[in-house]
Amino acid sequence: MAQLILIVGTSMARFRRRRVTALSINRMIPNALTLLALCSGLTAVRFALQGRWEVAVVALLVAMLLDGLDGRIARLMGSTSELGAQLDSLSDVIAFGVAPAVMIYLWTLSDAGGIGWAACLVYTACCALRLARFNTALGEDNPAPLASRYFVGVPAPAAAGLALLPIMLSFVLGDSWLRSDALNSLTLLAVAILMISRVPTFSAKRLKLRAPLRLVALVGLVLFTALLISETWITVSLVTLAYLASIPAAVVQHRRELRDGAPETPDEPVLPQDGP
Repeated sequence: MAQLILIVGTSMARFRRRRVTALSINRMIPNALTLLALCSGLTAVRFALQGRWEVAVVALLVAMLLDGLDGRIARLMGSTSELGAQLDSLSDVIAFGVAPAVMIYLWTLSDAGGIGWAACLVYTACCALRLARFNTALGEDNPAPLASRYFVGVPAPAAAGLALLPIMLSFVLGDSWLRSDALNSLTLLAVAILMISRVPTFSAKRLKLRAPLRLVALVGLVLFTALLISETWITVSLVTLAYLASIPAAVVQHRRELRDGAPETPDEPVLPQDGP
């Protein structure tokens, strides 16, 4: 009898431990950040409907920040999951596929009629296709060469920043020519093509700084923060333009590394929360 009670007690203890683990707050935090990114992206649409363009762009930038944090926090907490991967992709389609297209349409392309709406549809569809391609690649045993150093195509958050570049530049230069229907339509189409392309782009997921450079990086971060606070739109626009300029450099660097047979970095495998 005593032995039976001991077995039952041990089983109940194991069940309680499994249940506590399943409800661990650690596994909820990354997904909560993903949902916050989704809400921030949709809030950007609300501000756009009200004509509050600067606040709308800030809301989308907050969504980008949250999207960049959720995967890293998931890895630090050891709480990566298939649910997180699927939720991240669904959130990205809405926050970085639907929201920027609607914002650009409300800002200028509503005057272009069906052509402007078609450009928005193409952008959103390409974002969805990119994320679908990312999800199907999660289980691949043989990832693309140098996959830990490069993205394939432009990631969805970066694409949203590129799509909104005319709006951000208008805060600095005025919108007399930046509201051009042709300019914004071509921008959306070009970014859409970059998203679904096989063009390699730099990834900072596995970026590691050597000890002598860490202090310089911290000083640079302080300088960037100061510029971001004092000259917000100039700083954000310059960062976006710098990313755009880095795409050709990434192509050249990627080809050189493939030609020289550069090995993959000995790091952990790409995880589901390493956003698309």
